[in-house]
Amino acid sequence: MRFADIGQQLRAYRLESGLRAEEIAARLGVSRAALYRYEKGEVIKLDTIRRLAELLKISPLSLLGIGVEYFSRPIAFQERLRQVEELADQILIIGGALVYQTTTDAFDGAVAEAWTEAADAASERGIARATTDQMLGLLTARKKLHAGRRPTIIAVLGEAAIARMLAEGVAPGLGVPERTRQRCLAAARSEAEAIAAMMESVPIGLQIGLASGIEPAGPFMVLRGRDRAHVVASPFSPDTPAQSGIGVASITAAEEAVNAHQRVAEAAWRDALKGAAAAARVRELIKAAD
Repeated sequence: MRFADIGQQLRAYRLESGLRAEEIAARLGVSRAALYRYEKGEVIKLDTIRRLAELLKISPLSLLGIGVEYFSRPIAFQERLRQVEELADQILIIGGALVYQTTTDAFDGAVAEAWTEAADAASERGIARATTDQMLGLLTARKKLHAGRRPTIIAVLGEAAIARMLAEGVAPGLGVPERTRQRCLAAARSEAEAIAAMMESVPIGLQIGLASGIEPAGPFMVLRGRDRAHVVASPFSPDTPAQSGIGVASITAAEEAVNAHQRVAEAAWRDALKGAAAAARVRELIKAAD
């Protein structure tokens, strides 16, 4: 067993459960410090894995990294995605409106403002603010990780997804003040302009295409590391707040799943608009949204 991997998955599933660390530790009959040591990769007995799985309402195989992992909470999904990205040398992204690792400061600032405004208006403000701060920390960690590792990224974004982002703004659907919504709309425009510029300039290690015909039916990623590849399928965009995401994300390292998604990704890249043609189409979308 790879105890470091089990520890990472334990942390993600703890966040998924919504239980506090001290609650899980008490039910398990260990100290909170012991639980944190398990999450850091300390040796853990099979019986303890079984009991943890019962508490977290998952299969023991999920903690062992076998089969498909499911996450219904955006915060748990972001934590697990960060863990997978930590070992990825190549990332294929199909669908969606942006590549989070390359997003602008305007995007991050608008997301932080919108999430914080929404959390402050929540009935349980303290819990909402703490969760929001944790989510923002995970996004920051993903950005720092990318800056340090610089994995190769190939992305095929969806034309309709970009059009929706421009129409609704960053962090759509949140009940925020008008000034915040206007900042989110401005951030969406800045992001689309940055995407068009990257399509033209093709920075080292980054290629972005545009699916201008058939929209990808469901966004997914294929992340390849030295020893393992994962498929990540998720309804949660990077600007989905912890409190309002509805859906189920999945992560698997099953070879047949990786191969099937790889084939689709390669076909999507082959058929996508690229370079100046893709950039011109994105700028048309920006102009249409004005």
